[in-house]
Amino acid sequence: MKTTKTKFSRGITLSFLLFSGLFSMSAQNQVIPLWDKIPDEIKASNYKEKPELKDGKMQSTSQVSVPTLSIFIPKESKPNQTAVVICPGGGYTHLAFDKEGTKVAEWFNSLGITAFVLKYRMPTDLTMKNKNVGPLQDAQEAIRYVRQNASEWNIDPNKIGILGFSAGGHLASTASTHYDDKVYESAYKVSARPDFSLLIYPVISMENEITHKGSQTNLLGNNPSKELIDSYSNEKRVTSKTPPTFLIHATDDTVVIPENSINYYLALKKNGVTAELHIYEKGGHGFGLGVADTSKFWTRDCAEWLKSNGYN
Repeated sequence: MKTTKTKFSRGITLSFLLFSGLFSMSAQNQVIPLWDKIPDEIKASNYKEKPELKDGKMQSTSQVSVPTLSIFIPKESKPNQTAVVICPGGGYTHLAFDKEGTKVAEWFNSLGITAFVLKYRMPTDLTMKNKNVGPLQDAQEAIRYVRQNASEWNIDPNKIGILGFSAGGHLASTASTHYDDKVYESAYKVSARPDFSLLIYPVISMENEITHKGSQTNLLGNNPSKELIDSYSNEKRVTSKTPPTFLIHATDDTVVIPENSINYYLALKKNGVTAELHIYEKGGHGFGLGVADTSKFWTRDCAEWLKSNGYN
């Protein structure tokens, strides 16, 4: 009989990671390994994670093979609160961990929302038997883990969302449309379906005319089949059960073109799913919480959307 895992059985605490120099966070937070046993893992001793630090704080990291969850808890906890799993971007080669992870988690905390930054594995044949599903395994397990242990953080198990930037947006939209895909054996009996999705300048499609080519190649390989492209073109996977979604893009984004968000929005609308799309005139790609021009207001719009849908 399998025992239910809890956050205390994972064995790695924030103090350990602070000691190892990988993280710098407030003492109330914790970093835990996502898995007791990573599914379909291939041991590769020469494939080591490469974090980039600034003033002791991880700015980005690459070659991730051991996924973790960094937990950010609001100072004032309230019952039945919302939680968000955050997937930083980086083209499925690295993770913009500070700009699209830590800083975003702290912003959610300011709204009273508990945040979990997912350091997911980079798809590679060196460390996983099927690199197409490696990141999805991590995203599904992250949602299940938060839902399984929701009561320990005063989280409503029906208010657990996922947020993704850029390629992290592809992972978040994959988790939102492939949540019933059985890609590993989970010890948890709870659903991997996010209750809502927040997609920020996301890669959505794997179609050659629309996709971010680097993300497509890293996840699917150099010459993916039509079947594989269709499967991971998430605008084609939307159903009436796809989670309500808030989408952000900039018209002048030439790295991940706004058609990714537009086509996903149209699929949501066609299937009767609650959705809101903001296309800002300027902002380019990779603006994080917003740096200039109209894109700097997306957090305000997002907070309003969360509030109007009962998530804040």
